[in-house]
Amino acid sequence: MPSYLLALDASSSECSAALIRAEGEARECLARCEHTPRAHTQRLLPMVDEVLGEAGITPADLDAIAYGHGPGSFTGLRIAAGAAQGLAFGLDRPLVGVSTLEALALQAHRRFHFRHLVTALDARMNEVYVAAWHCQDDVPTLLDQEAVVAPARVTLPGYETDWVGVGSGFTLWEQFDDVMRASLSQHLCDLEPRAEEMAWVGLRAFEAGEGRAPIDVQPVYLRNDVAWKKPA
Repeated sequence: MPSYLLALDASSSECSAALIRAEGEARECLARCEHTPRAHTQRLLPMVDEVLGEAGITPADLDAIAYGHGPGSFTGLRIAAGAAQGLAFGLDRPLVGVSTLEALALQAHRRFHFRHLVTALDARMNEVYVAAWHCQDDVPTLLDQEAVVAPARVTLPGYETDWVGVGSGFTLWEQFDDVMRASLSQHLCDLEPRAEEMAWVGLRAFEAGEGRAPIDVQPVYLRNDVAWKKPA
């Protein structure tokens, strides 16, 4: 029997939903993604209906649900979390929270074959949400802790390689320091996190037994993380 995982994301100006059908080694993904900065609440659940309808299944056929747990837009994260938790509660299915920065790294790796990536999202207030990754065989490995920080304080892991910057955080390009800018072979500002990559990350986590009860999965805001110390 095939298994189905649904993924949702509303963490940025884009709204998206994706469904993976997994049967043995075979994997198939159906996805919807729209640029809807102020219409996430209106479009997210209709997108879910669209991918389920295209697959010819109902919500009861789902085995797990994933969503972009952040970092990202506070409002968008709450919209996706509410929808995902509501579905998981109602269906009694496990829920998987997926990092938006990891999903962004996977998207760049799958589309452009980049291996060493710095993903950065505009966090407003002259800060970025940022993380560094090594990607291989469609698996991003986190090289440094995800953080929210001023662009001028972003640094790379301590070895030289061909780094690429990805995400809306690089619209603040002039605020990154000279060493950081010189270390990046290129930067792409127009990629946003998508449910499609969250579905792939979520499926891997689900198959590894990492699905959790909906009540135990919460958005990750980073700014509210007491482990992050602001400069004096």
